[in-house]
Parts: sequence; C-alpha cells; structure tokens
Amino acid sequence: MQPTTGSIVSTFPRIKSPKRLSFALLFFLFIPASIFGATVPVRIKIGTASITASTLSLWIAQEQGIFNKHGIEAQTILIRGGPTMLASLVAGDAHVAFTTGIPFLGAAAQGTELKMLSAISDKETWKLMAVPQIKKAADLRGKRIGVQTIIGSTWMNSMLALEQLGLEPKRDNISFLPTGDPVTMARSLEAGRIDAAVLDPVLSRQLSGKGFSLLLDLLKANVAFPGLGVGVTRSYLDQHAQTVEQIVTALTESLAFVLTPANKPVVLKSIMKNLRLNDAAAAEDGYQDQLLTLKRKPYPSLEGLRNAQRLLALQNPKIGTVKLDDLVDARFVRKLDESGFIDRLYGSPPGR
Repeated sequence: MQPTTGSIVSTFPRIKSPKRLSFALLFFLFIPASIFGATVPVRIKIGTASITASTLSLWIAQEQGIFNKHGIEAQTILIRGGPTMLASLVAGDAHVAFTTGIPFLGAAAQGTELKMLSAISDKETWKLMAVPQIKKAADLRGKRIGVQTIIGSTWMNSMLALEQLGLEPKRDNISFLPTGDPVTMARSLEAGRIDAAVLDPVLSRQLSGKGFSLLLDLLKANVAFPGLGVGVTRSYLDQHAQTVEQIVTALTESLAFVLTPANKPVVLKSIMKNLRLNDAAAAEDGYQDQLLTLKRKPYPSLEGLRNAQRLLALQNPKIGTVKLDDLVDARFVRKLDESGFIDRLYGSPPGR
C-alpha cells in the first residue's frame, strides 16, 4: 500500500533480534550530532578587567563546560582597566563585558548606549590595607593610595572607604596613584611605592599575614556597590538577544555551582589556579567572602550603581544626569526567575 500524503516512511530496516537492536542503538549513539542538526556553539569574546575571586562565576562557567552547555564557546579576554575594556566593547573586539558597570556610567553620559543585564552581588568585600606603620585612619593624611585607574572601581572602593573613615582626599591631602591591577597594587604596597590600597579578601589576607594593617572592611561597613555582571552595547543586544540570553543563563547557572556546598573543592581549586595561589587558607578566605555577598538571583544592582554615580559625579557632573533605569535591563534574569529556572538550580525556595 502506498503511503498517503504527509505520512512518514521509515528508511531503516525492521530490527528483529536483540543483537541488531544493540547495534542500531550504538549507531545512533555515535553518529555525529551535526547530522541531526545540533546547534553549533556561538563564539563569544568576553572581556574582563578583574583578576580577583569575584570573577569566580566566569571562571567556573568556562572550566566546568557551562558556557558550552548553553551553546556558547567563550573566550575570556583580560583587558586592563575599565576604560580600555569599554573601548574594546564599543569597537567590537569584545562582544560582552563582565564588569561592574561603572565604566558604563561615563560612556552613557557621553551618549553611548549600553546595558547592564546582571550583577552577582551588591555588596563589597574588599578591605583597605595599609603599610605596617599606619595603624589608624588619621595616619592616612598626606599619604598615597594605589588604584588601578582614576575613577575606576578600585578608586571608588577607596573613596567609599575614606568616607567611612571620615576622611576627604582634598582636605586631608590624600593622593591616588595608578599602579595597575589589584595584584600589582598589592606588590606596590609591599614594595613601599604606595601607602595603602583597597584589595580583595585573598590579597588582603596575604598582606595581613605579613604585618600590614587592616583599616576598614567594606563588607562590615555594609557599603552598597555593584558587583560584576554582564554588560553589552545596546546595538549588540538588539542584534544578538538570544546569544546574550544564553550568556546570562550560563553565568546564572555558574553562580549556582559556586554557591552549592558540594562543589566547594572544585571552586577552591579554581581560585588557587586562577589567582596562582599556594596558600590554601587564603583561597578559603576568598571563597567564604564570596559566599557572603553572592546573590542567587543576579538582578542588576541599582543601589550600587547609584552609589557609584554619586562618586563619579564629583569628577564629572554630567554623569549625575544619567538615568540608571535606562542603563539596566533585567529582562533575562527576570525571565529565569519567573520561569523557576533559578530556584530549580538550588532545589530550594527563592534565596537572596
């Protein structure tokens, strides 16, 4: 009998014996996925200026194959300094930024259309460390604080720390000296080229062990600050919304991996490898500090961005006119949240 229009005719022979059935199953198992139209991963360059424990979810997404699971072949590019990373993003040398969004504020004030789509935290764990001779806040008067760049994240952390200590750079003759990334800042502090620096928990612990002074813990001071998250240009988002959604989804899943206690050995190994640490205790401190601040649901941090905007406006009043609601776009995190995807990652009721 001839098949009717629209019916499906099998081109494979009927399998009558268990042996043939096993062979057929193996045939389908090892056949290249591309034959069945599997999606080829999208190649994406992700720029980041951070080499700290805060970058954990990005490292884990790469190392544990989470990007690949969500159809992304990611290449992480270290770009020194927020302004340079922003320029790379606008030029298309990097497709996505893993950033606090602080560099976006200045660019937005100049008319560049950018979007912050997520933030893994809205609190800061960094600590103001000083040379052993400096024991109290007043000793910072007339001293040099190391930063990565002027008006970058490390400068803002320093400004927030000084505010908490009742100090004002101009009044108290405190200067900022660009020295490089946080690792270089720590080395400059040890070498005596600077007198103080706000550093991540891992570097802070190492310096504490060498007799350097802890003047302020920003986490204990409960200072709001935007954590790292996904940032893109408006044009890239408009043209590649599905790809951007896949990236946000992968990093949200990676965040859950970091926060899952059973994965602690893997996470610690990643910290030690990426920060080139031999001190397991320092890695443990970095891990514990991350657990204190990471959010299960990485909505963009409006409160943190407001704090950053306030400080940046001191240098550039035009930044104070930026509408933060236009800068953030929570649609992908909201979709993951409302669909129950995030709750399923943790197998528990909604978290922070």
